[in-house]
Amino acid sequence: MKQFFKFMFASLFGFILGGFLLIFILIGIIGGIAAGSSDESSVSIKENSILSIKLNYIIPDRTSKNPFANLPIPGMEEGKALGLNDVLANIKKASTDNNIKGILLGADVSPNAYANLEEIRNALIEFKKSKKFIISYAEIMDEHSYYVASVSDKIYLNPSGEMLLNGFSQQVFYIKGMLDKIGLKPELIRHGKYKAAGEPLIADKMSQENRNQIESYMGSLYEHFLINISKARNKDLSEVKAIVNELRIQSAQDAVTLKMIDGLKYQDEVDAEIKTRLSLGEKDKISLVAMSKYKNVSGNTSTSDNKIAVLYCVGDIVGGEGDDQTMGSDRIAAAIKKIREDDSYKALVLRINSPGGSALASDIMWREISLCKAKKPVVVSMGDVAASGGYFIAAPADVIVAQPNTITGSIGVFGLLMNAQELLNNKLGIKIETVKFGEFSDLGSPDRPLNEAEKKVIQKAIDHVYSDFIKRVAEGRKLTEAQVDSIAQGRVWSGVDAKRIGLVDELGGLDKAIEIAAKRAKLMEYRCVDLPDMKDPFQELFSSLNENASTYFMKRELGTNYREYVELKKALRFQGIQARMRYDFKIE
Repeated sequence: MKQFFKFMFASLFGFILGGFLLIFILIGIIGGIAAGSSDESSVSIKENSILSIKLNYIIPDRTSKNPFANLPIPGMEEGKALGLNDVLANIKKASTDNNIKGILLGADVSPNAYANLEEIRNALIEFKKSKKFIISYAEIMDEHSYYVASVSDKIYLNPSGEMLLNGFSQQVFYIKGMLDKIGLKPELIRHGKYKAAGEPLIADKMSQENRNQIESYMGSLYEHFLINISKARNKDLSEVKAIVNELRIQSAQDAVTLKMIDGLKYQDEVDAEIKTRLSLGEKDKISLVAMSKYKNVSGNTSTSDNKIAVLYCVGDIVGGEGDDQTMGSDRIAAAIKKIREDDSYKALVLRINSPGGSALASDIMWREISLCKAKKPVVVSMGDVAASGGYFIAAPADVIVAQPNTITGSIGVFGLLMNAQELLNNKLGIKIETVKFGEFSDLGSPDRPLNEAEKKVIQKAIDHVYSDFIKRVAEGRKLTEAQVDSIAQGRVWSGVDAKRIGLVDELGGLDKAIEIAAKRAKLMEYRCVDLPDMKDPFQELFSSLNENASTYFMKRELGTNYREYVELKKALRFQGIQARMRYDFKIE
């Protein structure tokens, strides 16, 4: 009987707990729908308000349409849905909004890459032309956040805070040893001596070619960083370089002494300064406007019938539909075809932020872009990365625009197969017997290594794709195939160097690309339409719940080994010949 009551009360408790959880989720869903469907006209901003901008989350190129993204639902990150498109639009809108008097920039550690931060930084420089102020404040500041904050009127750090200004570095995880231990032997076939995408799988140290290219593009980014910091802080370039290279800032006070920031203050002291600037009393409250709220304030939007399509091509290039985090060739090609056939679209701007992926999927999209170019102007705006397959689809454009710190190029291809013979035979005790008709009918079987004849077949296919890649770039960039081959071979370039060698036409951001497209289409009035249509928010909600929950537990279990797990997982997903750069790319 005791067992009966024990299980009964346990079941009852679970039922009640589940009921409360369901109610919580339903309240969240209702709130999300209400927030997502709220009309822009219902949002008003008080006079004497301050726009609050934070950089401490990964800013996607485009704001998610998921109405639940800002809700505290378990398994989802809270308040991190605002994309670069709306961040830039908000800053521009605030510059002419009489109710917004300035910006408070939260300059704590930022996980974002430099090209997207460059766009935000440039938008803030434009904002300052309105004669409104920008104040930056942080508790812990790194190079990424400081790069944006450097254009502020005042930069403050918490008295007990830290400023991490110690230069650029990039780590590459070589996982051959791990694969050896579990009995997996990658077989990599490539074209391009700089094509380092598969190198961490087959080597235990960096090749000299890879080291040379990393030093080249990272050195270019670093020089650009130092030059802009020195201009913003009105300091000699050599002095800024010495401050960073020699790690002269080892305390918050060092940052003030070296005049890299303007002072040490607590949050209440920063608030007091803002109140003074706004002529507020000591007991008055500052009206801080969150970016997510300000997005719903109506701006000067055009109602013109002339449209410029801004097509977001983001993430790994894959076949099929893909999703909002990957570039599915079917989905993107269909969107381009729609733009091409709709006469109300006068130009196409491709916003590319991708390390590449499937060569076949890249070619499918290339075809549609080429057809569209024959009917209307096509301009490319490169984000953080537009490399390999990402450059393949950019090549036919009329004009290519990139940031100085965009990572691009990587014109090369590779194929990857996994030989799991040792894992299957020796570790798992599995033996596979094959009966076949045709010498190559079991090519790619995971239970044995490739033989020489099979390697030649795959190498021939790789070389053919590389030759086609070179030809497409040569046609699009009006270069000879020999010229393209000399700057290709899988080599990665910074935006600055890409412009120098002819892979990029202009340096700038998305706004500049749109301006160029409008000029080429001879438009005085136009409106921009973001494409492709985003996924259903309910599907995105449950997908996010599942993916974020699994990510959370994997990070918890693997700790610092999580990055190696991610690299291996991506490598195992490769299908067919790949036109992509190394997938684990981050400059610290």
